[in-house]
Amino acid sequence: MVGYVSVICLLLTLTFPALADNKGMEILESRCSSCHDLKGPAPATLKELWARKGPDFFYAGNKYKRTWLESWLQKPRRIRPAGYFYVDHIKSTEDGDVIDDSTLKPHVALNAEEAHEVAEALMSLKANDHLITKGEYKPGKISLTMGEMRFDKFRGCMACHEIEPGYGGLSGPEVYTAAKRLQEDYMMSYMRDPQAWDPKIFMPNMHLREGDLEKFVHYFRALSEENFE
Repeated sequence: MVGYVSVICLLLTLTFPALADNKGMEILESRCSSCHDLKGPAPATLKELWARKGPDFFYAGNKYKRTWLESWLQKPRRIRPAGYFYVDHIKSTEDGDVIDDSTLKPHVALNAEEAHEVAEALMSLKANDHLITKGEYKPGKISLTMGEMRFDKFRGCMACHEIEPGYGGLSGPEVYTAAKRLQEDYMMSYMRDPQAWDPKIFMPNMHLREGDLEKFVHYFRALSEENFE
């Protein structure tokens, strides 16, 4: 009898997480897959890239931090100031191009249970494992002044990315929340070769030295500790 109960307990332990993942995947497939690719591969042509409505999710488990996912899914806020493909969301004015907010739709919000289940499911999607070196990033520090100099003056990254709300470019994702959102090893890998992850993406390969990759991640982590509210 004891052995029988033990087997039942083991089966329940194995089954319930799978059921949770399945429920999260059901939500992803029914409510998210029209904007997010869950299976891959990444767009192979510019036409496919331009048709993309949101970030690919088939390697979400190698990209995002789970705690951030669960929180953001309940209270989503825009990460790209001008939307995913900025050309579709800007208009010309006498003062230059500005964001046309009327073209930007709010992201669907999930309740706490749904967010938990979807985050679990997303973390199970781990394509591109071969591009990640686990533990590659070694924590360190850099001053905000030196970090900004490398990011802006030396590399010109602020042309596309904001380093604080309202300060920087609009066409790419903000970087002042990058370290809250993204795994450090992923950031190292992606900056090393963006096209290995996304062959047609606009992000240029800056051919950064290994030491510079780490310093950029130091900088993003330092930015994430600032209070921009």
